[in-house]
Amino acid sequence: MREKELVCIGCPLGCSLKVTIQDDSTMEVTGNTCPRGADYARKELTDPRRIVTSSVPVEGGHLPCVSVKTESDIPKDKIFDCIKALKDVKLQAPVKIGQIVLPDVAGTGVNVLATKNIQAL
Repeated sequence: MREKELVCIGCPLGCSLKVTIQDDSTMEVTGNTCPRGADYARKELTDPRRIVTSSVPVEGGHLPCVSVKTESDIPKDKIFDCIKALKDVKLQAPVKIGQIVLPDVAGTGVNVLATKNIQAL
């Protein structure tokens, strides 16, 4: 049996979670005030994932760059591959919210989307 302590990011409360993992891999989660805490803890310990946010340059726009994010979470071990792939991306204005900036980033099946409108000059 082993124990792990986490802080839940499932909602703004930030509950302190204690996860007890039995030898047969069953998990008991305590400290959560809502069901999202237990779901978060189980997912974090079996398949940790994150949404990645960044920015990429825009040529010919009223702003020099646009904020971007993955449209859903990606495996935590693919974050650096995602950032590395975004390093070579340059967009041409105009850019629309929701526009696919990079499809299937790092082979995850998840697209990177623009999160802001950038008007052309």
